[in-house]
Amino acid sequence: MTTLAKIPVTVVTGFLGSGKTTLIQHLIRNANGKKLAVLVNEFGSEGVDGDILKSCADANCPAENIVELANGCICCTVADDFIPAMEQLLARNVKPDHIVIETSGLALPKPLLKAFDWPEIRSRITVDGVIALADAEAVAAGRFAPDPAAVDAQRAADDNLDHETPLSEVFEDQIACADIVLLTKADLAGAEGIKAAREVIAAEMPREVPMLPVVDGTIDARVILGLGAAAENDLAARPSHHDGEEEHEHNDFNSVVIDLPEVSDVDALIASIKGLAREQNVLRAKGYIAVEGKPMRLLVQSVGERVRHQFDMPWGARVRQSKLVVIGEHGDIDEAAIRARLGV
Repeated sequence: MTTLAKIPVTVVTGFLGSGKTTLIQHLIRNANGKKLAVLVNEFGSEGVDGDILKSCADANCPAENIVELANGCICCTVADDFIPAMEQLLARNVKPDHIVIETSGLALPKPLLKAFDWPEIRSRITVDGVIALADAEAVAAGRFAPDPAAVDAQRAADDNLDHETPLSEVFEDQIACADIVLLTKADLAGAEGIKAAREVIAAEMPREVPMLPVVDGTIDARVILGLGAAAENDLAARPSHHDGEEEHEHNDFNSVVIDLPEVSDVDALIASIKGLAREQNVLRAKGYIAVEGKPMRLLVQSVGERVRHQFDMPWGARVRQSKLVVIGEHGDIDEAAIRARLGV
């Protein structure tokens, strides 16, 4: 039977390493019977998040319903990437009940919402809601800025100084567009950290929205899917630093992909990644590592000096090849120095 009902789309936004992929993994496994499709947008040429999500595909979200775009921010490549990808999902014989978009950590959500007005898709999909993830521990400590202590010192010295940085603007645009804010890694932040993060975010929000603490992406899908926000028709309530601009660029950020040999000392690798954050202001690193003598691949993800790693699945027929995607602000990415720190 043909239906005129639009398919709801949830946009999941959030700063680097805030836990978007972990949340979507949880939604895939706990979809309450909904048939999901997922569109993953990564910054840089090597996709990691899409591969992570495909590893937990199931009957409600088969692997072919997980589409990965790694050619740049989808809000900058609407015609070339986003619209064709959405048309691909909508052309499935069995259409999804709900589509989830994981934006890159550097994406501004409002330009993406504007894309939902494109003629090819506007009659078939609607933005059910925008879910912004904020790392509660990092926000409470002011680490959404590259050097909060320096920013505060400059503010104290000169009240007229333009203290905004690209990182803070990305953060503010993401939460200002949200219908719900999830305070992730609540277990690391603790009660005081959650309270501080709430205060920081509330000060930047143009309107009051729910802020919910979560751990490991665990939240009832009914809380964040089915909001019915029709956000594409509510843009005026979602202010952005970039309102009035025809387009935006991500020249403030850069990424490099580092090929590594098989690793014999995982602890040494983790120490080197922490060193990149401490010494070269690397914001994020993520990738798969081949460990000598281990049939499983090692998934490594870092935010600043906080590094998480785990063996996620056997290499199987895949080539045992270690790759690490390193992301930072443009002036901080020195490929030669990064390779030297990693010993390659």
